[in-house]
Amino acid sequence: MARTRSDSPPLFEVVLKPDFSVERRARRDGLWPVAGVDEVGRGPLAGPVVAAAVILSPRRIPAGLDDSKRLSPEERERLFAMILANAAGVSVASVSSEGIDRSDIRKASLEAMRRAVAGLPVAPALVLADGRDVPDGLPCGGRALVKGDQRSQSIAAASIVAKVLRDRMMRACGEVDCRYGYELHMGYATERHRSAIGAHGPAPRLHRLSFAPFRLAEASEEPQPLLLPAAE
Repeated sequence: MARTRSDSPPLFEVVLKPDFSVERRARRDGLWPVAGVDEVGRGPLAGPVVAAAVILSPRRIPAGLDDSKRLSPEERERLFAMILANAAGVSVASVSSEGIDRSDIRKASLEAMRRAVAGLPVAPALVLADGRDVPDGLPCGGRALVKGDQRSQSIAAASIVAKVLRDRMMRACGEVDCRYGYELHMGYATERHRSAIGAHGPAPRLHRLSFAPFRLAEASEEPQPLLLPAAE
């Protein structure tokens, strides 16, 4: 007799933890080294999108690697230092807010990931990319992993490196221009950030003018009347 499927919700949510199984399978298939690549900063209204590529050494994988969003700032900083000290290769790249405005955030994110892979000191044989897309122009084959930062330790390490460095960039922006509070929200659309934009307008070269709040504000401006020359 066929077992009926329960319509009751699960009692506990299954939390994925990244491991090295995808990388180990690739190595058995002759694809080594394997690089994980991830980006941070798709959603903010200000600042660059930053990507990191990491090749982990199988014998020196830092304990505690996880999706950077599930780690505290202190844990990210600790793991960041361990990744730099133990990884076989680390590379970081970014696309500025102006570059995002010239294309779109998806293309800019993939371009940052491509640049990060290209900057690795060791050429990878396979790239594992977080998300649904593999960047164009990679020097090797690539594989997209949905929720990759929760499945692959290489991608998790890349997410940590990208997050730590982007946060440092935004804190530095906050020291230069204290009006917006970048050091508190890292460029995301918090109430404080939106209020500061309303009071001071967008910051040149830092705010993403192609994003909805700025485009909507521009579209809502009343058109100036056309002034015709007086009849002679």
